[in-house]
Amino acid sequence: MEKKEAANWSFLDVYFVLDIIEKVVIGYLFVAIVMRVLPQMQDNRAIIDGLLLISEGAAAFLILTRRPTRNASLRLFDWTVTAIGTLFPLLVTPSAAAPLAPLLLCFLTMSLGFLLQISAKLVLRRSFGLVPANRGVKIGGPYRFVRHPMYAGYLLTHVGFFLAHPSFWNFAIYATALAAQCLRLLAEERLLKEDPAYAAFMTKTRYRLVPFVF
Repeated sequence: MEKKEAANWSFLDVYFVLDIIEKVVIGYLFVAIVMRVLPQMQDNRAIIDGLLLISEGAAAFLILTRRPTRNASLRLFDWTVTAIGTLFPLLVTPSAAAPLAPLLLCFLTMSLGFLLQISAKLVLRRSFGLVPANRGVKIGGPYRFVRHPMYAGYLLTHVGFFLAHPSFWNFAIYATALAAQCLRLLAEERLLKEDPAYAAFMTKTRYRLVPFVF
């Protein structure tokens, strides 16, 4: 069935075009953040910067290799919050300001976030994507604790990097991205809850992003 569906993709297919645009933009911005961060990885925060690149690189890799779908939302609002939530974090930059927390704490926070992201991505595999879509309901691993563990992992990674590299620019970028991610996950749930399997999953895993909070 998947082979037959894949054979039907064409350059005139709106989903195919959007998929290509999505991958090109992600690839470009990831290369840009690597070129922006690498030259500044010279002080004791280099390990923090390297972990950020690994985290963003893992997300970029899965986006570039994931399977396309025709079940993705075509709503402008969904695409807007997805773009902000996904692309904005690629615009952060190392700061010369002193860290707001011990670098060990920043590293541990980012490491925990990265491990959470990876565990969620291993469950999703090639079902991972950006715009709200039903690429199959996944409920194992970290999805037993929160409904959106990948976004929770991003949040921890972003907090750790900001504490190590505080600046008004980075704060504005991450705050805007978080707001967009919250709207994005709500849009995802609006689409996914039409699937009985996901509706049942929502009753078992109560919290979306942060246990006992949201």
